Amino acid sequence: MIRKLNTKNPIGQKVNLRKEADEMPVKVKGDLPAKAVIEQENIFIMDENCAVAQDIRPLKIAILNLMPLKHETEIQLLRALSNTPIQVDVTFLFVESHVAKNTPLSHLNQFYSVFSNIKDMRFDGLIITGAPVEFMDFEEVGYWSELAQIMEWSKTNVTSTLHICWGAQAGMYYHYGVRKKILESKLSGIFNHEVLHRKVPLMRGFDDVFLAPHSRNSESDNEMIRKDERFTILAQSKEAGIYIVMAQEGRQIFVFGHPEYDRDTLDKEYRRDLEKGLHILPKNYYKDENPDNPPLLTWRGHANGLYTNWLNYYVYQATPFEW
Repeated sequence: MIRKLNTKNPIGQKVNLRKEADEMPVKVKGDLPAKAVIEQENIFIMDENCAVAQDIRPLKIAILNLMPLKHETEIQLLRALSNTPIQVDVTFLFVESHVAKNTPLSHLNQFYSVFSNIKDMRFDGLIITGAPVEFMDFEEVGYWSELAQIMEWSKTNVTSTLHICWGAQAGMYYHYGVRKKILESKLSGIFNHEVLHRKVPLMRGFDDVFLAPHSRNSESDNEMIRKDERFTILAQSKEAGIYIVMAQEGRQIFVFGHPEYDRDTLDKEYRRDLEKGLHILPKNYYKDENPDNPPLLTWRGHANGLYTNWLNYYVYQATPFEW
């Protein structure tokens, strides 16, 4: 049964909270290939037929997948969203103004929507992923106009938006004019981070120092972020810089790394870079810093906590039961 409680969300609006007694998983289309991978990992995931039998209103989460290898990103994000007792109804989005080269059009047509089809809808949460376009100015990106339209729409149609890596840089630039800069060399590896605001709900359960992956060639201007009173910096790294930033009391969250990465994601990137003649060894990733050794998985607990806290405190607790 669902019990509705009247309360106020972080921005002062009156909302209805829902409490479910049973475990509620991620809901996706039954024949999504990523679903089979997740189930093999013994993670509870639900298809449409099973979900309709439950008398609840699931959280509606849109994922704008800008990564070239969309299948891998689907698995990573579905895994991250699954560690919660709340049912999550996921809608994958892709941009119409860009032709995907690494994902079959048949997959996109079957499992994805485009913004023009959902622009009149409201979502409890939105995730904007990274993208391999860091060396380009934002306005030079072929789908920038469409992405800007989606970010503007998110102000009124989404309770909380989570921006990841380049998606965080793009969001910082579009919403607040924060510039990005190209790094002297690619930042790749697993780095220590410190929590700056432990009482902020997004950071609940975090250790004082935790590990998180980074893989990028650019970064948002850290000094501009530090000087802007609209931002709350929640975590940072001496080596990797600012990591998690919150704005508008959690309606906008920016994560400049890749907590959702799999154990072998950085390894695959390293091998691809080698084929291009680039030797960029991810730091603190392989045992004894030797790429012949299997990579160590040291950030999964942090990743689970981050996505669970976001879903619970900034989506579930803040969104209205009925839009």
